[in-house]
Amino acid sequence: MLRLHKIALAACVAFIGLQGQVLAQDADAVVAKVGKLEITQSDLDLAIANLDPQLAQLPDEQKKVAALSGAIDVKLLAGNADGEGLKDDAEFKKRMAFIADRELHNIYFKKHVVDAVTEDDVKARYEKEIAALPKQEEVSARHILVKTEEEAKAIIADLDAGKDFIELAKEKSTDPNKSEGGDLGYFTKGRMVPEFEEVAFAMEKGTYTKTPVKTQFGFHVIKLEDKRDAAPPAYETVAQQVRQLVMRDKYLEIIEKAKAEQTVEILDEALRKGYEDVNKPQQ
Repeated sequence: MLRLHKIALAACVAFIGLQGQVLAQDADAVVAKVGKLEITQSDLDLAIANLDPQLAQLPDEQKKVAALSGAIDVKLLAGNADGEGLKDDAEFKKRMAFIADRELHNIYFKKHVVDAVTEDDVKARYEKEIAALPKQEEVSARHILVKTEEEAKAIIADLDAGKDFIELAKEKSTDPNKSEGGDLGYFTKGRMVPEFEEVAFAMEKGTYTKTPVKTQFGFHVIKLEDKRDAAPPAYETVAQQVRQLVMRDKYLEIIEKAKAEQTVEILDEALRKGYEDVNKPQQ
Protein backbone atom coordinates (compact mmCIF):
# COMPACT_ATOMS: atom_id res chain seq x y z
CA MET A 1 0.00 0.00 0.00
CA LEU A 2 1.33 3.45 -0.86
CA ARG A 3 2.27 5.59 2.08
CA LEU A 4 0.52 8.91 2.46
CA HIS A 5 2.77 11.34 0.65
CA LYS A 6 3.16 14.78 2.15
CA ILE A 7 1.66 16.31 -0.96
CA ALA A 8 -1.46 14.18 -0.60
CA LEU A 9 -1.74 15.10 3.05
CA ALA A 10 -1.41 18.76 2.15
CA ALA A 11 -4.27 18.40 -0.29
CA CYS A 12 -6.50 16.83 2.34
CA VAL A 13 -5.60 19.55 4.83
CA ALA A 14 -6.31 22.24 2.26
CA PHE A 15 -9.70 20.73 1.63
CA ILE A 16 -10.67 20.98 5.28
CA GLY A 17 -10.98 24.72 4.83
CA LEU A 18 -12.92 24.23 1.63
CA GLN A 19 -15.48 21.99 3.33
CA GLY A 20 -16.36 24.79 5.72
CA GLN A 21 -17.33 27.14 2.95
CA VAL A 22 -21.03 26.37 2.89
CA LEU A 23 -22.77 29.32 1.31
CA ALA A 24 -26.16 30.58 2.37
CA GLN A 25 -29.11 30.22 0.04
CA ASP A 26 -28.97 33.91 -0.84
CA ALA A 27 -25.22 34.34 -1.16
CA ASP A 28 -25.52 37.85 -2.67
CA ALA A 29 -27.54 39.36 0.17
CA VAL A 30 -25.71 42.42 1.54
CA VAL A 31 -25.20 42.12 5.31
CA ALA A 32 -23.04 45.25 5.84
CA LYS A 33 -21.50 48.20 4.00
CA VAL A 34 -18.10 49.83 4.50
CA GLY A 35 -18.16 53.07 2.55
CA LYS A 36 -18.92 52.03 -1.01
CA LEU A 37 -17.77 48.46 -0.36
CA GLU A 38 -20.36 45.77 0.40
CA ILE A 39 -20.07 42.66 2.58
CA THR A 40 -22.37 39.95 1.25
CA GLN A 41 -23.58 36.79 2.90
CA SER A 42 -21.05 34.82 0.86
CA ASP A 43 -18.27 37.11 2.14
CA LEU A 44 -19.45 36.41 5.69
CA ASP A 45 -19.61 32.66 5.05
CA LEU A 46 -16.01 32.72 3.81
CA ALA A 47 -14.95 34.78 6.83
CA ILE A 48 -16.61 32.23 9.16
CA ALA A 49 -14.90 29.34 7.35
CA ASN A 50 -11.51 31.01 7.79
CA LEU A 51 -11.83 32.05 11.42
CA ASP A 52 -8.93 31.43 13.78
CA PRO A 53 -9.40 27.91 15.29
CA GLN A 54 -10.00 29.37 18.76
CA LEU A 55 -12.75 31.69 17.50
CA ALA A 56 -14.22 28.83 15.46
CA GLN A 57 -15.18 27.17 18.76
CA LEU A 58 -17.54 30.01 19.68
CA PRO A 59 -21.34 29.57 19.59
CA ASP A 60 -22.80 30.25 16.14
CA GLU A 61 -24.06 33.78 16.82
CA GLN A 62 -20.80 34.89 18.44
CA LYS A 63 -18.90 33.27 15.60
CA LYS A 64 -20.89 35.27 13.04
CA VAL A 65 -20.20 38.51 14.91
CA ALA A 66 -16.47 37.71 15.14
CA ALA A 67 -16.36 36.88 11.44
CA LEU A 68 -18.26 40.06 10.53
CA SER A 69 -15.90 42.15 12.64
CA GLY A 70 -12.94 40.63 10.83
CA ALA A 71 -14.58 41.10 7.43
CA ILE A 72 -15.22 44.79 8.19
CA ASP A 73 -11.57 45.23 9.20
CA VAL A 74 -10.51 43.60 5.95
CA LYS A 75 -12.76 45.83 3.87
CA LEU A 76 -11.57 48.97 5.69
CA LEU A 77 -7.90 48.31 5.02
CA ALA A 78 -8.55 46.81 1.58
CA GLY A 79 -10.21 50.11 0.65
CA ASN A 80 -7.18 52.02 1.89
CA ALA A 81 -4.84 49.68 -0.03
CA ASP A 82 -6.87 50.12 -3.19
CA GLY A 83 -6.69 53.89 -2.76
CA GLU A 84 -2.90 53.65 -2.58
CA GLY A 85 -2.76 51.59 -5.77
CA LEU A 86 -1.39 48.51 -4.03
CA LYS A 87 -3.33 46.25 -6.39
CA ASP A 88 -0.57 46.92 -8.90
CA ASP A 89 2.17 45.94 -6.44
CA ALA A 90 4.26 43.02 -7.78
CA GLU A 91 4.24 41.20 -4.43
CA PHE A 92 0.44 41.45 -4.23
CA LYS A 93 0.07 40.02 -7.71
CA LYS A 94 2.35 37.10 -6.81
CA ARG A 95 0.32 36.33 -3.71
CA MET A 96 -2.96 36.54 -5.60
CA ALA A 97 -1.65 34.17 -8.29
CA PHE A 98 -0.60 31.68 -5.61
CA ILE A 99 -3.98 31.92 -3.85
CA ALA A 100 -5.81 31.49 -7.16
CA ASP A 101 -3.80 28.34 -7.95
CA ARG A 102 -4.45 26.93 -4.49
CA GLU A 103 -8.19 27.54 -4.71
CA LEU A 104 -8.34 26.01 -8.19
CA HIS A 105 -6.50 22.99 -6.76
CA ASN A 106 -9.07 22.75 -3.97
CA ILE A 107 -12.05 23.00 -6.30
CA TYR A 108 -10.55 20.39 -8.63
CA PHE A 109 -9.82 18.18 -5.61
CA LYS A 110 -13.43 18.44 -4.46
CA LYS A 111 -14.84 17.67 -7.91
CA HIS A 112 -12.56 14.80 -8.91
CA VAL A 113 -11.71 13.28 -5.53
CA VAL A 114 -14.18 14.10 -2.75
CA ASP A 115 -17.36 14.17 -4.82
CA ALA A 116 -16.13 11.33 -7.05
CA VAL A 117 -15.81 8.81 -4.21
CA THR A 118 -19.03 6.83 -3.86
CA GLU A 119 -20.32 4.70 -1.01
CA ASP A 120 -19.76 1.64 -3.21
CA ASP A 121 -16.10 2.64 -3.62
CA VAL A 122 -15.70 2.85 0.16
CA LYS A 123 -17.46 -0.47 0.79
CA ALA A 124 -15.38 -2.22 -1.87
CA ARG A 125 -12.17 -0.90 -0.30
CA TYR A 126 -13.38 -1.98 3.14
CA GLU A 127 -13.98 -5.53 1.88
CA LYS A 128 -10.53 -5.56 0.26
CA GLU A 129 -8.81 -4.39 3.45
CA ILE A 130 -10.74 -6.87 5.60
CA ALA A 131 -9.86 -9.74 3.27
CA ALA A 132 -6.17 -8.81 3.54
CA LEU A 133 -6.17 -8.78 7.34
CA PRO A 134 -4.40 -11.74 8.95
CA LYS A 135 -6.52 -13.88 11.25
CA GLN A 136 -6.20 -12.76 14.85
CA GLU A 137 -7.11 -15.04 17.73
CA GLU A 138 -8.97 -13.75 20.75
CA VAL A 139 -9.96 -15.45 23.97
CA SER A 140 -12.57 -14.92 26.66
CA ALA A 141 -11.40 -15.58 30.20
CA ARG A 142 -12.21 -15.18 33.87
CA HIS A 143 -9.70 -14.83 36.66
CA ILE A 144 -9.41 -14.75 40.42
CA LEU A 145 -6.72 -12.42 41.73
CA VAL A 146 -5.23 -12.83 45.21
CA LYS A 147 -2.17 -11.49 47.00
CA THR A 148 -0.29 -14.71 47.80
CA GLU A 149 0.60 -17.94 46.05
CA GLU A 150 -0.83 -19.90 48.97
CA GLU A 151 -4.24 -18.28 48.52
CA ALA A 152 -4.18 -19.07 44.80
CA LYS A 153 -3.25 -22.71 45.47
CA ALA A 154 -6.14 -22.99 47.95
CA ILE A 155 -8.56 -21.68 45.29
CA ILE A 156 -7.25 -24.22 42.77
CA ALA A 157 -7.87 -26.95 45.36
CA ASP A 158 -11.44 -25.68 45.79
CA LEU A 159 -11.95 -25.83 42.02
CA ASP A 160 -10.55 -29.37 41.95
CA ALA A 161 -13.10 -30.23 44.62
CA GLY A 162 -15.89 -29.03 42.32
CA LYS A 163 -16.58 -25.53 43.62
CA ASP A 164 -17.93 -22.94 41.15
CA PHE A 165 -15.34 -20.57 39.62
CA ILE A 166 -17.72 -17.61 39.48
CA GLU A 167 -18.75 -17.95 43.12
CA LEU A 168 -15.12 -18.27 44.21
CA ALA A 169 -14.24 -15.14 42.23
CA LYS A 170 -17.02 -13.17 43.91
CA GLU A 171 -15.93 -14.40 47.31
CA LYS A 172 -12.13 -14.33 47.16
CA SER A 173 -10.86 -12.18 44.26
CA THR A 174 -9.31 -8.76 44.97
CA ASP A 175 -9.90 -7.53 41.40
CA PRO A 176 -12.61 -4.84 40.90
CA ASN A 177 -14.45 -7.15 38.50
CA LYS A 178 -15.05 -9.76 41.20
CA SER A 179 -18.77 -8.92 41.18
CA GLU A 180 -18.90 -10.14 37.56
CA GLY A 181 -17.29 -13.41 38.54
CA GLY A 182 -13.86 -12.25 37.33
CA ASP A 183 -15.09 -11.89 33.74
CA LEU A 184 -12.49 -10.22 31.50
CA GLY A 185 -14.48 -10.58 28.29
CA TYR A 186 -12.74 -11.17 24.95
CA PHE A 187 -9.23 -9.86 24.37
CA THR A 188 -6.47 -10.25 21.78
CA LYS A 189 -2.73 -10.55 22.36
CA GLY A 190 -1.14 -7.39 23.63
CA ARG A 191 -4.08 -6.40 25.81
CA MET A 192 -2.94 -8.14 29.00
CA VAL A 193 0.41 -8.32 30.79
CA PRO A 194 2.72 -10.87 29.08
CA GLU A 195 2.72 -13.45 31.90
CA PHE A 196 -1.08 -13.54 31.96
CA GLU A 197 -1.73 -13.69 28.23
CA GLU A 198 0.99 -16.29 27.58
CA VAL A 199 -0.87 -18.71 29.83
CA ALA A 200 -4.38 -17.71 28.71
CA PHE A 201 -3.70 -18.20 24.98
CA ALA A 202 -2.09 -21.60 25.61
CA MET A 203 -5.10 -22.97 27.52
CA GLU A 204 -7.91 -25.13 26.21
CA LYS A 205 -11.50 -23.90 26.32
CA GLY A 206 -13.23 -24.76 29.61
CA THR A 207 -10.03 -25.40 31.59
CA TYR A 208 -8.51 -23.50 34.50
CA THR A 209 -4.89 -23.10 35.54
CA LYS A 210 -3.52 -25.83 37.80
CA THR A 211 -0.75 -23.59 39.13
CA PRO A 212 -0.94 -19.90 40.11
CA VAL A 213 0.07 -17.32 37.49
CA LYS A 214 2.22 -14.55 38.94
CA THR A 215 2.10 -11.01 37.54
CA GLN A 216 2.85 -7.54 38.85
CA PHE A 217 -0.69 -7.47 40.27
CA GLY A 218 -0.46 -10.63 42.36
CA PHE A 219 -1.37 -14.28 41.76
CA HIS A 220 -4.07 -15.31 39.28
CA VAL A 221 -6.18 -18.37 38.77
CA ILE A 222 -7.43 -18.23 35.16
CA LYS A 223 -10.34 -20.00 33.50
CA LEU A 224 -10.60 -19.96 29.70
CA GLU A 225 -14.21 -19.53 28.60
CA ASP A 226 -13.82 -19.35 24.80
CA LYS A 227 -11.32 -19.06 21.96
CA ARG A 228 -12.11 -17.75 18.46
CA ASP A 229 -10.94 -15.61 15.54
CA ALA A 230 -11.43 -11.93 16.29
CA ALA A 231 -14.15 -10.24 14.24
CA PRO A 232 -12.99 -7.44 11.91
CA PRO A 233 -14.02 -3.87 12.75
CA ALA A 234 -17.59 -3.10 11.67
CA TYR A 235 -17.93 -1.04 8.51
CA GLU A 236 -19.72 1.77 10.36
CA THR A 237 -16.83 2.25 12.78
CA VAL A 238 -14.12 2.59 10.11
CA ALA A 239 -16.00 3.95 7.09
CA GLN A 240 -14.53 7.45 7.45
CA GLN A 241 -10.96 6.15 7.67
CA VAL A 242 -11.54 3.89 4.66
CA ARG A 243 -12.99 6.84 2.72
CA GLN A 244 -9.78 8.76 3.44
CA LEU A 245 -7.78 5.86 1.99
CA VAL A 246 -9.88 5.85 -1.18
CA MET A 247 -9.58 9.63 -1.50
CA ARG A 248 -5.82 9.45 -0.96
CA ASP A 249 -5.34 6.84 -3.68
CA LYS A 250 -7.62 8.68 -6.11
CA TYR A 251 -5.70 11.91 -5.48
CA LEU A 252 -2.33 10.19 -6.03
CA GLU A 253 -3.67 8.64 -9.24
CA ILE A 254 -4.73 12.06 -10.52
CA ILE A 255 -1.38 13.59 -9.56
CA GLU A 256 0.59 10.82 -11.29
CA LYS A 257 -1.51 11.22 -14.44
CA ALA A 258 -0.92 14.99 -14.41
CA LYS A 259 2.83 14.46 -13.98
CA ALA A 260 2.85 12.07 -16.95
CA GLU A 261 1.12 14.67 -19.11
CA GLN A 262 3.30 17.60 -18.06
CA THR A 263 7.00 18.08 -17.41
CA VAL A 264 8.08 18.76 -13.84
CA GLU A 265 11.63 20.07 -13.74
CA ILE A 266 13.34 20.98 -10.45
CA LEU A 267 16.59 22.83 -11.09
CA ASP A 268 17.97 22.83 -7.55
CA GLU A 269 19.64 19.44 -6.98
CA ALA A 270 18.93 19.25 -3.24
CA LEU A 271 15.28 20.21 -3.73
CA ARG A 272 14.94 17.71 -6.57
CA LYS A 273 16.27 14.86 -4.42
CA GLY A 274 14.04 15.87 -1.49
CA TYR A 275 10.99 16.05 -3.76
CA GLU A 276 11.71 12.61 -5.23
CA ASP A 277 12.21 11.10 -1.77
CA VAL A 278 8.94 12.54 -0.46
CA ASN A 279 6.98 11.35 -3.50
CA LYS A 280 8.58 7.93 -3.83
CA PRO A 281 5.98 5.12 -3.63
CA GLN A 282 6.68 2.45 -1.03
CA GLN A 283 5.10 -0.91 -0.38
